[in-house]
Amino acid sequence: MTRILTYNVHRCLGIDGVLDPGRIAAVIAACQPDIVALQEVDVGRLRTGGVDQARAIADRLGMQMHFHPALRVMEEQYGDAILTARPSRIVKAGALPGLRSRPGIEPRGALWAAVQAQGGEVQVINTHMGLRGQERLNQIEALLGPEWLGHPRCADPVILLGDFNAAPRSRAYRRVAARLRDAQTSPASARAQATFPSRMPMLRIDHVFVSGGVEVTRAETIRTPLARAASDHLPLLVEFRLTRPSSPSLRIEAGRDAPLRAEAAPA
Repeated sequence: MTRILTYNVHRCLGIDGVLDPGRIAAVIAACQPDIVALQEVDVGRLRTGGVDQARAIADRLGMQMHFHPALRVMEEQYGDAILTARPSRIVKAGALPGLRSRPGIEPRGALWAAVQAQGGEVQVINTHMGLRGQERLNQIEALLGPEWLGHPRCADPVILLGDFNAAPRSRAYRRVAARLRDAQTSPASARAQATFPSRMPMLRIDHVFVSGGVEVTRAETIRTPLARAASDHLPLLVEFRLTRPSSPSLRIEAGRDAPLRAEAAPA
C-alpha cells in the first residue's frame, strides 16, 4: 500500500498563533505517508522569519522535496510543495488562470510530479485553487485540459489533490468528479469528513481525486489535538494500491525527462 496526504499548512501558523514548521512535520510524521502535498507554504518570507518551510518540513521527515512558488516577491516565495519518500521527478510546475476582471487576486498554481509506487509510476498533481466560483472553474478547466491531466504524459494512474476551496455541491467539484473519483466517497471510506476549519470542521474543501488504476483502501481526515492546532485546515490521508501500474517505459529514471514548464506569477 501507498499513503498520500494533502495538507494546507497555513504558512505553518497554528490557530493558537504559534508559528512552527516542526508541529506541521510532527502531524505529518504521525501519519507515515509516502507522498505529501502541501499548500500555503512560505519560502524566505519576512512574515515567517525567512525560513524555507518546504525544506524545513522535508528535512525533518527525511523526504525529497519539490516546490512551486505560485507567488514570488523579490526573494520571497509562497506556494505549494510535494514531498516524497520514494523516487520522484518533477514533470511540470505552473500558474493557473485567474479572472480577467480581477487581475489583482492571489495567483494560483499547480505542481505535477511522477512518483514511483508499487512497481510503477503514479502521476501526482497538487493544487490550491481560488476563492471565487468562476475562478475555480477556470482553474479546473485548465487542469483537465491538454497541459495537465489531458497531456499524453499524464497517463493513468493519476492523483489530483489539494485545497480546492470547493465543497461537493460546487460546480468546480462536480466538474472534477465527472473525470476522477473522490477518495472520500470510495467504499473504503466510512463517511466523508470535513477538513476546514480545523477547530470545528464544517467544510469539505480539501480533496484527493483518483483515476482508474487506483484503488482506495482508506481515507480519513486527521483530527488529533496537534492537527487541530497546527494549521487552520486538517490533513486528509488516503491509502491506496495500484491495480494498473504504469508501463515499465514510464518508470522513473533520474534525469531522463525535462520538466514540461516551470513558472511562477510575479508580484
